[in-house]
Amino acid sequence: MIDQLLTTPLTELIGIKHPVVQTGMGWVAGPSLVSGTANAGGLGILASATMTLEELERAIVDVKSRTDKPFGVNLRADAADAPARCDLLIKHGVKVASFALAPKPDLIAKLKEHDIVVIPSVGLPKHAVKVASWGADAVMIQGGEGGGHTGSVPTTLLLPTVLDAVDIPVIAAGGFFDGRGLAAALAYGAAGVGMGTRFLLTADSRVPDAVKQRYLAAGLDDTVVTKKVDGMPHRMLRTELVEDVESGSGLRRLIPTARRTLEFKKMAGMTWKQLAVDGRAMRKEQGRTLGQLALAANTPMMLKAGLVDGDASAGVLASGQVVGVINDLPTCEDLIDRVVTEAAAALNRTSGYLKR
Repeated sequence: MIDQLLTTPLTELIGIKHPVVQTGMGWVAGPSLVSGTANAGGLGILASATMTLEELERAIVDVKSRTDKPFGVNLRADAADAPARCDLLIKHGVKVASFALAPKPDLIAKLKEHDIVVIPSVGLPKHAVKVASWGADAVMIQGGEGGGHTGSVPTTLLLPTVLDAVDIPVIAAGGFFDGRGLAAALAYGAAGVGMGTRFLLTADSRVPDAVKQRYLAAGLDDTVVTKKVDGMPHRMLRTELVEDVESGSGLRRLIPTARRTLEFKKMAGMTWKQLAVDGRAMRKEQGRTLGQLALAANTPMMLKAGLVDGDASAGVLASGQVVGVINDLPTCEDLIDRVVTEAAAALNRTSGYLKR
């Protein structure tokens, strides 16, 4: 592992060596990838949305057995058991709590009382202002280039507008894969970058090799943003299944949607009451229709089919547009070393443009 070359508000806030974040991708960001990132000097984020409380605790213990470096856990702020999951982070001394949606002020306060750094993801400047006023320590933005659930505003517009709106550290995600991107983000004023697809395509990722090869074969125009998987904009690889879902009728999707709802309920160990509570929360927080809520139950199981079971014909493969420029599977350490070294070189090179 290389020595520290860059010091930013993010590295100082969390106590990591490099301003590089591995995002909490469902079914991908497990103990191996998270600890690999942490041991390489970055911030690894454990994905927990598809885990039961017991599974989450085992995963946290597993990560801590592999590394003594800081790491984080990604949580669903609107989940009925979000407070209980936060208690697990407190119990085990997890350094960072990241959220896909804005956590309530009392939850932020509780985490901060135990010196846990709170980093929500935001899609607009007004969302950043809100969570900053509630006490969030930093925010992560993801531009439309990013994979999974994403917005329509590109990183080059979302990042500067959020930076102008808040005075807490901002992590930039969406379209980052190398040191030039990190250098550019730092030049904008970001405190670091988050990368998902780039970390999915590493040797430390437990995604099946055949699926990784499917990603590596993709081009810049081989992703699509669709609402037909779970009712929300979702960027993924353009697979046969996605093409079929895009062209199929609502009636054709009804039976598999119901089946996957039952599968997810069983896998997550949720009661019908808990499923209903989570559904009401999603309707309130995200404005989803009942039809969209039914489709939302598709997502965990369809992603699992592709990313865990390795069946691209029966699952979906979330992906950022950067998939089209990635052609290798380095270790987390080799990736982070390369990104940071390239960024430092780029910043040194461009400093020569300054008139002295």
